[in-house]
Amino acid sequence: MSYFVYILECESKALYTGITTDLERRFAEHKRGKGGHYTSSNPPVKILYSEEHGSRSDATKREIQIKRWSRTKKIALIEGEDWVIKAASKCKN
Repeated sequence: MSYFVYILECESKALYTGITTDLERRFAEHKRGKGGHYTSSNPPVKILYSEEHGSRSDATKREIQIKRWSRTKKIALIEGEDWVIKAASKCKN
């Protein structure tokens, strides 16, 4: 079974990261307020990014990694700018 790590943009422009086995179903749940606590009060607007993983464990590890990142690194990931991610990883601030 495949698992997807995803990043949503919310109405507030906040970025929400999660995992699922069915990206479209999960996005619909978030939109109906059934997704998670955060997205029930900050409705999602669109899916900005997703990546597929072969196991729940791998997807969960990646979700945790991304959640710890700054907004700058998340946007760089979404935009495919690997050099920004590497540079931001070396910066302590």
